[in-house]
Amino acid sequence: MSVNDNLATFAGLPVVPLERETVDDPAAVAWRIEMEDFEAPPEEFEAALDQLLERCGPAGPTALIVGEWGTAYETPFPMELLVNRADRLSGLRGLFIGEISPEQCEISWINQGDLTPLLEAFPALEHLWVRGAEDLQLTPLRHEGLRELVFEAGGLPAGVVRAIGASELPNLTFLELWLGVSNYGGDARAEDLAPILAGRSLPALTHLGLRNAEIADEVAAALAAAPVVARLAELDLSLGVMGDTGAEALLAGQPLTHLKSLDLSHHFMTTEMAQRFVEELPGVAVDVSHQQSEREWGRFTAVSE
Repeated sequence: MSVNDNLATFAGLPVVPLERETVDDPAAVAWRIEMEDFEAPPEEFEAALDQLLERCGPAGPTALIVGEWGTAYETPFPMELLVNRADRLSGLRGLFIGEISPEQCEISWINQGDLTPLLEAFPALEHLWVRGAEDLQLTPLRHEGLRELVFEAGGLPAGVVRAIGASELPNLTFLELWLGVSNYGGDARAEDLAPILAGRSLPALTHLGLRNAEIADEVAAALAAAPVVARLAELDLSLGVMGDTGAEALLAGQPLTHLKSLDLSHHFMTTEMAQRFVEELPGVAVDVSHQQSEREWGRFTAVSE
């Protein structure tokens, strides 16, 4: 999936816009709310949310995707609107906050806020995706419902990375972090990832994505001996700036032959090094597509602004 395209399915359900007039079963789709005017006043989004709740009945939607809520470039997503309606959203299992294209608002300009009250208000939430990380915050917590957690960012704050590592998420199977670049707030280093890579608080994890990383070589070196790797089925290091240094460290580390897939697409490896992954991991679906060349200012992630 590209940040330029809206999802067709989410949380295993087909996505339909709120404007669709006829839906046979409101609980069998993922609803999408988006303000046409990127400067829409807050009350317009609130009215759209209440309209959706009326359509879906007492348990609310099963899954909800929020696009532009109005001035996302300067106003955090109004988490309190969902938290204050938690009793009318008891059926909510999937939530994507900020499915906004670059034409609407660059990913690193999307304002978010503190996710902690939201997760506390929805203990049964299973899928949480968040795009944008301006002022994004999270306090360590225990959440037994989450199965899938995705943060898409041009720069993910180290504080959020550390909070995930310090949280107890016993049923999380899918974790994807777009680490990004320092110019857009992506200040995490390998040591910030250490609790995640140790895997003690993520016993069910089978998919780990550390994507879009300016520190891709550093991440690859840390993964070479990370305990969590041994129980993964899928490892995704795509969209970043990994070169031969990180690749060599990853190949020289623990075995990767148990993986079903290894995604290294959008990379700065030489052709010879990329081919080594394919040859040395014959039973793994290895993706080394989208080889990049350094520009005069150096390497670049696939998504940064």
